[in-house]
Amino acid sequence: MTIADAVFAWLGAGALLAAVLPRVVAGRPLSMPLLFLVAGVGVYLLPLPLPVIDPVEDRQLTEHITEIGVIISLMGAGLALNRPVGWRRWGTTWRLLGVTMVLTVVATALVAWWLLDWPPAAALLLAAVLAPTDPVLASEVRVGEPTEEEDDEDEVRFALTSEAGLNDGLAFPLTYAAVALAAAAGSGWSTAWVGAWAMEDVAFKCIVGVLSGVLVGRLLGWLFFHARSPVLRMSEHRDGFVALGATFLAYGVTELIGGYGFLAVFTAACAIRAAERAHGFHNILHDFVEQIERLFTAALLFLLGAFIALGGLASLTWQGAVTGLVLLLVIRPLSGWAGLLGSPMHARQRWVVAGYGIRGIGSLYYLAYALGQHDFPVPARELWAVVTFTVLTSVVLHGVTAGPVVTRLDRLRTAATHPRREEP
Repeated sequence: MTIADAVFAWLGAGALLAAVLPRVVAGRPLSMPLLFLVAGVGVYLLPLPLPVIDPVEDRQLTEHITEIGVIISLMGAGLALNRPVGWRRWGTTWRLLGVTMVLTVVATALVAWWLLDWPPAAALLLAAVLAPTDPVLASEVRVGEPTEEEDDEDEVRFALTSEAGLNDGLAFPLTYAAVALAAAAGSGWSTAWVGAWAMEDVAFKCIVGVLSGVLVGRLLGWLFFHARSPVLRMSEHRDGFVALGATFLAYGVTELIGGYGFLAVFTAACAIRAAERAHGFHNILHDFVEQIERLFTAALLFLLGAFIALGGLASLTWQGAVTGLVLLLVIRPLSGWAGLLGSPMHARQRWVVAGYGIRGIGSLYYLAYALGQHDFPVPARELWAVVTFTVLTSVVLHGVTAGPVVTRLDRLRTAATHPRREEP
């Protein structure tokens, strides 16, 4: 028996489990990502000849694998959203991006600077890589399949899904800010980088990302639904894998012209969805993307568990652990609540949205990417330990609680919509 044979066996078992587990754990205090993470830890604690998993040493490979996972999840999120993009219709999303995300980043950076005694660049990097949320890791809190109704999504699932779809891209300017600060000041502080960063990394790349995504999405939407030739009109066929083509095309073209590919993928998905909102082909595209996304999520969480079992948390200090806990239990909930003040959501819904700022694959990607751009005045393994601990805690905490919490919310909403009639 060789290592390759064992890998094939584990891949087969993992793929079958990824198909079965979501139905088994639905509504229970468990989640598929949590089970695969625990499996990764358990398998790598056994005395087996398994390959070493080390994202610090294999930084570039880690970056590209997590990159693929993120863009696939962004396409799935955009295709699933039924609600047309608009200032008022997406009001909750804009609040979460414009207020909650900013407050979270500032507060996390200050805690890292004060508690961990990290230099400003490293503190900002930690805050930036932990900024994006990831409801893929708790599927109960994201929207389901595309439907013909524009407003049939409950506000909690819509808010968390749309927030994650956009803040995965908006975390890039923050990551570039940390890189620019490290390049300009090392372990000190400087503002000389701010002007160029604001013009290029914020304004230019964000605008190019959004415009490129809209353009690619509209072109593909026309091709899928309105092309004159039935051969080219993809909606006449059942080829769900063209969703991957749309994902990679939007991402690759945008990155080639200097924009943020993450923003482009999500906006392209929304534009494709808007091209013919009630068409059943959206379900085919979404189902295919969701299956690929589920496989990637299972594999990445298994590998994260393997990294933990091999000593990935060895460099974690108590200050680093407290920083992660403060982010998940204090900073995100309070920032989320502040961002949603004045929104039409009920208080119960606000607390759920505020509390489920799930950290996941996006954080791993941004850390791997940033460490490849510049050296930071904190050891890479210490950065990886804090981020890994935060993601691990998020997977456990949110994975265990998401099912029961959202099930109760659904029950209360149903009761409010269809009150029981009193017996005469």
